[in-house]
Amino acid sequence: MTLPVTEDQDDSAYRVVVNDEEQYALWPAGRAEPLGWRREGTTGSRERCLRRIEEVWTDMRPASLRRRMDERTTGC
Repeated sequence: MTLPVTEDQDDSAYRVVVNDEEQYALWPAGRAEPLGWRREGTTGSRERCLRRIEEVWTDMRPASLRRRMDERTTGC
């Protein structure tokens, strides 16, 4: 019987991907990016990639929503 791999035991390589709405995700490094997503540039352990996502994705709202809200406040 094989036990499931826990996050602590995961030695797989990952990469950070981002879409046009500036939403970030963790993706297995050996797989092609899903449609609509591109590489952000960070690769490495799950922990390293999750730290990077936490660092750069500080506003969870999609980019299109942020732009609309900015337009309302600036009147442009």
